[in-house]
Amino acid sequence: MVSREQIEGFLGRLAAEGSTYTEIEPGLWAVQPGGDFDMTVVVHHSPPVVVLRVKVMALPANGAADRLCRRLLELNATDLLHGSYGIQQGEVVLTEALELAHLDYEEFLAAYESITLSLASHLRELAHYREAR
Repeated sequence: MVSREQIEGFLGRLAAEGSTYTEIEPGLWAVQPGGDFDMTVVVHHSPPVVVLRVKVMALPANGAADRLCRRLLELNATDLLHGSYGIQQGEVVLTEALELAHLDYEEFLAAYESITLSLASHLRELAHYREAR
């Protein structure tokens, strides 16, 4: 099983490629992808999984929430391989969980890139729902 220290090693490898990270508490990190991304990917080592999570936006309080939820479900079905959009405490989040039993850096990197690339391609569309507040 992949340890907390090994996850930190994975994050160090991401940092070598331009991301930065900060350990918030043992087993919980905030990762900034760098570049034009203004987001934070939270990585939580929580055996038997590691969870990657990004807050995308606040859930609109008006009728746009219904349309947004429908669109998020469509994106879950068509554009996301492993992760999914969800709602937690009034926020739209994108999450992915990976089993630690056989995790390697390549799988971790693929999940991380899946989240950041999905958001990069979806944010412009999702911004319309944010503006409809």
